[in-house]
Amino acid sequence: MANDSNRFQAIISHCKEYGFIFPSSEIYDGLQAVYDYGQWGSELKKNIRDYWWKSMTQLNDNIVGIDAAIFMHPTTWKASGHVDNFNDPMIDNKDSKKRYRVDHLIEGFADEQVAVGNKQLAEDVLSQMDALLAKDDFASLKKLIEDNKIKCAISGTSNWTDIRQFNLMFSTEFGSTVSADDEDNKVYLRPETAQGIFVNFLNVQKTGRMKVPFGIAQIGKAFRNEIVARQFIFRMREFEQMEMQFFVRPGTEGEWYKYWKEERLKWHLSLGFDPAKYRYHDHVKLAHYAKEACDIEFEFPIGFKEVEGIHSRGDFDLSQHEKFSKKKQNYFDNDIDPATGKAYGNYIPYVIETSIGLDRMFLLVMSNAYTEEDLSTAEKPDSRVVLKFPAKLAPIKLAVFPLVKKDGLPEIARNIISDCKSSFRCFYEEKDAIGKRYRRMDALGTPFCITVDHQSKEDNTVTIRYRDSMQQERIAIDKIKEIVTAAIA
Repeated sequence: MANDSNRFQAIISHCKEYGFIFPSSEIYDGLQAVYDYGQWGSELKKNIRDYWWKSMTQLNDNIVGIDAAIFMHPTTWKASGHVDNFNDPMIDNKDSKKRYRVDHLIEGFADEQVAVGNKQLAEDVLSQMDALLAKDDFASLKKLIEDNKIKCAISGTSNWTDIRQFNLMFSTEFGSTVSADDEDNKVYLRPETAQGIFVNFLNVQKTGRMKVPFGIAQIGKAFRNEIVARQFIFRMREFEQMEMQFFVRPGTEGEWYKYWKEERLKWHLSLGFDPAKYRYHDHVKLAHYAKEACDIEFEFPIGFKEVEGIHSRGDFDLSQHEKFSKKKQNYFDNDIDPATGKAYGNYIPYVIETSIGLDRMFLLVMSNAYTEEDLSTAEKPDSRVVLKFPAKLAPIKLAVFPLVKKDGLPEIARNIISDCKSSFRCFYEEKDAIGKRYRRMDALGTPFCITVDHQSKEDNTVTIRYRDSMQQERIAIDKIKEIVTAAIA
């Protein structure tokens, strides 16, 4: 439950200073919990997105992708349960009028207790909270808050309202001549991308001639009117999800749940991250349709937090859409059941879901990469901030610097860029001393820097400098692309 707020604030500042993330509409004082990805943030985000997409759709023979619309027929959300049940318990402080999500309020108190050495109290409070949330026992939750004298950060008082539910969906009107009071024209900004997959289940299955078990993947925007959106991009009102719904034969969901639980953690670790920073968290309170559910949590500077969820959803989603749409969602399975010697026949498949927040994965990658190094010697104080991204995710793969802006060195550097830029993202810079250019590239997470000097004109060699070790060596120009390509494969 480590919480390093200074490191977290340093990461936030670094993201803005170096063009990764900006507050949205900043010239108008911003919009709470909405962010824009800058020139290097958008590159890093795209690289994470592409790595996930490739791992799902290209490296699995039985998973395909779709891109469903954000707007969906409003009955979709009635069928899915979001209209009636997509709520979070909230509580207001009567003095400050500030609204809190109950679990966030209690978790914040627990973090404070850990910081002052009361780890056991923090664990006890969180355990009680989980048990009470599982029973929707709001009266006892309020008593837990009052008994521990949990205070509002603004008013400093414990003067709380009763706990009540708050629906998280954004609604709007569809069409150009509608009234805000016209319920027939109300549509919602989707709170998740999964339903776009479910309503297209048969379209994909039939046109793709897909055979159970198979999966459908999607990456897209989702929107939730969070009570308290906080902690930078960890919890936003507009965010991006990478989801895969895996359709399986009823009775096999247990083994597939275990399979995807393990596979998804392997995907994270394939990026070279420390396994000790990860853990599973099994859900205490299951959704009414779920048989099993867990989160993959990562140790951020703000503590262990959820990055990805794996859920065994049963046949709830397809059954609900069949009920509300009056359209059959059956799959005919002509494989032979060894128990009966007959074909399995018609059934509604069960679903295993993997759902990862792209923005949270971005923050994970950034948190893991951000490193402050003291390079001081007896003769000279020195330090650097470096982003140690996995090379395959780095926004810039290769930076090329001419030592001076004359003598034909810029031309050689430009030729190197021209040769490599079709294969990976390159960056050219000729301003400032080489040392300063290296430091800028360290701060952007660029794994390789090339310096072109006068010797390059004589023997077609350059100096390559490695980001993490800062070691340098002389290599042939025609080896550059090979070295970088091998590192980002």
